[in-house]
Amino acid sequence: MQKLLSKLRRAVNDFKLIESGDKVAIGLSGGKDSLTLLHLLSRYRTFSPEPFELIVITIDPKTGADFSPLEKLCNELNVPFYLIESNIKEIVFDIRKEKNPCSLCANLRRGVLNEKAKDLGCTKIALGHHKNDAIETLLMSMFYEGRINSFSPKTYLSRKDITVIRPMVYIDELEIKSTAAKYEFPIIHNPCPANGLTKRQYMKDLTYALEKDIPGLKDHLLGALMNIEQLNIWDKSKF
Repeated sequence: MQKLLSKLRRAVNDFKLIESGDKVAIGLSGGKDSLTLLHLLSRYRTFSPEPFELIVITIDPKTGADFSPLEKLCNELNVPFYLIESNIKEIVFDIRKEKNPCSLCANLRRGVLNEKAKDLGCTKIALGHHKNDAIETLLMSMFYEGRINSFSPKTYLSRKDITVIRPMVYIDELEIKSTAAKYEFPIIHNPCPANGLTKRQYMKDLTYALEKDIPGLKDHLLGALMNIEQLNIWDKSKF
């Protein structure tokens, strides 16, 4: 846990993710990533040079999951817990009947999370995206969209006047898995019909397979995302 805390603190400092007086809402799904983020931020706030508040918001998309273990954990960590009911599953699968539901589902969940966080007076929303997520997003953008793009560690949403932060961008997924198992986090099983059957899962499997032949692949790709001095792309306007 100490190693992960060190990486989280480095990301907070590098990208100025948390400022004095912030009220930060963690989007807690109950998966290993968001649970790890909850534990790390709840510990970080005890020694952070920038004092901040912390709350948790969980969106219930009505898939039948039991979120009571999350509320129990938040009570133990002394973090206020808010469970928000929604009809996201009905919209995505019953009304829209989406064949590729992840994008719409994510957009709907973000909308509910952003709205509730703003209503609760939050200045920041913390999401559990990690190093692998950033790399997979980069590769998906290149392979499926023909552009070099990934999410940012810090994004200001002008329409909501709230900032999204991703404090775990330096943390590898394998470290998160190991930590979640070691501390027996109360992981909520994802009953989503599309779970494990997505393009992102394909990209995740691909990066793990590639790293067997190319040691350090993930570190190199993450470094490329931050290497603005050596971004050499074909700019036709310069020819």
